[in-house]
Amino acid sequence: MVGRQRGRLFAAGLTAVFGLFVALSVVAGFEPGARIGHTFLATLADMMNVLPCAFVLVGLFDAWVKRETIERHFGERSGIRGYVGALLLAGTTVGAIYVAFPVAYSLQRKGAKLGVVFAYIGLSGACRIPMTMFEASFMGATFTVVRLVVTMPLICLSSSVLARFLAKRGYRVSE
Repeated sequence: MVGRQRGRLFAAGLTAVFGLFVALSVVAGFEPGARIGHTFLATLADMMNVLPCAFVLVGLFDAWVKRETIERHFGERSGIRGYVGALLLAGTTVGAIYVAFPVAYSLQRKGAKLGVVFAYIGLSGACRIPMTMFEASFMGATFTVVRLVVTMPLICLSSSVLARFLAKRGYRVSE
């Protein structure tokens, strides 16, 4: 509990220092600091547009999808099917990577194995369909296909290795 309280105090202090830096930058006319503040506010506004909808969808997912379904498709005995399911779910994730974390938490809580949860987070950062289409329009389809063919197996492999490593060390995700 003391560590958590220290973490909160540190986060609050860091937030205050950032706010003070941006405010002083605006007052002093320090252009890079003012741009940082503007970018922060624009990103915050984007998040506030996406997150409420995402949280509603995650809440519905959490309420409607049974634990047994998640365990069957993403759980310890899912094998490669769990990673394919993580890829399909990650590809359809809307929004930036911060939307994937509540879904990953819900998957983990309902019994998905840790490797599949890690794979989902990694794949949602690398393989979302809208992002992939955008990339293909700028970089070309060949580049996008090569990147996906290399990225997807590496994310799944590293997720599996990391989950096994943590399991050997007795790591458990606490709620």
